[in-house]
Amino acid sequence: MYPEPHSIWSRRSFLCDVGMGFTGLVLGAMLHRDGIVRAQPAETESLPDGKPHHTPKAKSVIWIFLSGGYSHVETFDPKPALNQYAGMTFDKTPLSNPLTSPLHDKRSRSVVAAEINVRDKYPIIFPMQVGFKKHGQSGIEISDWWPHLATCVDDIAFVRNVWTTDNDHAAENQMHTGRHRLDEPQPSIGAWVNYGLATLNENLPSFVVLGGPTNSTTRQSIDAYYLGPRYSGVPLKLDPSNPLPFGRRHPEVLDREQENEYELIGRLNGLAGVRYPEDDRLRARIRAYELAFRMQTAVPEVLSFTSETADTRRLYGLDEDATRVAGQRLLAARRLVERGVRFVQVYPSGYGAWDSHQKLRENHAKLCASVDKPVAGLLKDLKQRGLMNDVVVVFCTEFGRTPGLEQRAGGKDGRDHHPHGFTIWMAGAGIKSGVVHGATDELGFHALEPAHYVTDIHATVLHLLGLDSRRLVYPGRKRLEIDYGTPIHDIIA
Repeated sequence: MYPEPHSIWSRRSFLCDVGMGFTGLVLGAMLHRDGIVRAQPAETESLPDGKPHHTPKAKSVIWIFLSGGYSHVETFDPKPALNQYAGMTFDKTPLSNPLTSPLHDKRSRSVVAAEINVRDKYPIIFPMQVGFKKHGQSGIEISDWWPHLATCVDDIAFVRNVWTTDNDHAAENQMHTGRHRLDEPQPSIGAWVNYGLATLNENLPSFVVLGGPTNSTTRQSIDAYYLGPRYSGVPLKLDPSNPLPFGRRHPEVLDREQENEYELIGRLNGLAGVRYPEDDRLRARIRAYELAFRMQTAVPEVLSFTSETADTRRLYGLDEDATRVAGQRLLAARRLVERGVRFVQVYPSGYGAWDSHQKLRENHAKLCASVDKPVAGLLKDLKQRGLMNDVVVVFCTEFGRTPGLEQRAGGKDGRDHHPHGFTIWMAGAGIKSGVVHGATDELGFHALEPAHYVTDIHATVLHLLGLDSRRLVYPGRKRLEIDYGTPIHDIIA
């Protein structure tokens, strides 16, 4: 049975409308790869041709983001001084007062007037809420809330001197775009990867998002902005029966009927191609329709775990309620990069989940338990499959938490937002194993120089993929110096 007549598009409408929908993302990738949608560059510009700028060390990225801001001093950056001077104010300790450091104002930028912005200025030192132990041959310390990840420290490079400027949750976008919310938006890191490199699998999107965007306000974190929507991340649902809510076949249209429709479109376009033989866009559209059709089969297969062994399911924690959601998303990420997806952005937790203004011990203990086993499972799974030679894993958040006790609303057991210094880590292709790079001060307040603004993380990822961030250009758009970042060569193997 066919759809009602009013639901049947004209060929012209179909060509126009799909360019702004899901198929348009696919179409854009095809057009870009064929050199069709690129505007004429200035003489000094060299636009991406889908090839790396230098020999890559990695093929794909799994970018794991924990929304809300996990506490660096209760996860990956132990600070015994917090326990030693607990309850004292910064100015009463023999240590330098971080609030009077020139780094404070240098790295602060708030939409709230300075005289009333006290979010990062709580002076009473709050002790660590968990213990730390050394692990592995490297002897790297990690908190007791990460027993599974602790077994992987010899495969990880921890970067303990990251900083950003936004002290509110727009920092989630800043971590992915490199821009403060008071600035003009920039494309996200996943969009730049999609823009710079050709796809490895024409049956799947190059940039996939699992579990996000976390909120209507965080769309920028997966957006391509001026690069065009064709380079934005494509959110997929972990439902093999309906992974593409806007890209599935109408239930009353049989598979063969839809195939016939695409074939008819192809013939009509072919006739137009005879009349307009130089219309490369037309030929690209024909291939895009074919790709959109193939995706209806390829995507559900990727998101179905029926072929995975019971041991693999347990490795990711799919057999436990607490770890199932994160485990499913991370297992799907492995399956996607295994099939050639360039950039998979994974949100194991919901929007703001790690934002522990109160009850930090209770909240972080529960949250760590929900992602510890799945993340460790991912690293172990990639390693045993030989994918650590192809895939780089990035684990990050938007900021850390204050060394001082948050006192708003009578707070007594939490930490506020802290962009001045925090920890991220990376593992996999092209990354040194079992190393710690950089540090914060003794109280965990400031990232010590030479510290890394968030775009240094971006530049490192792009470098590993064979891309030079300074050579990723777009006609008519001038990027700021800070947008480019600098690769962190100390953690690159």
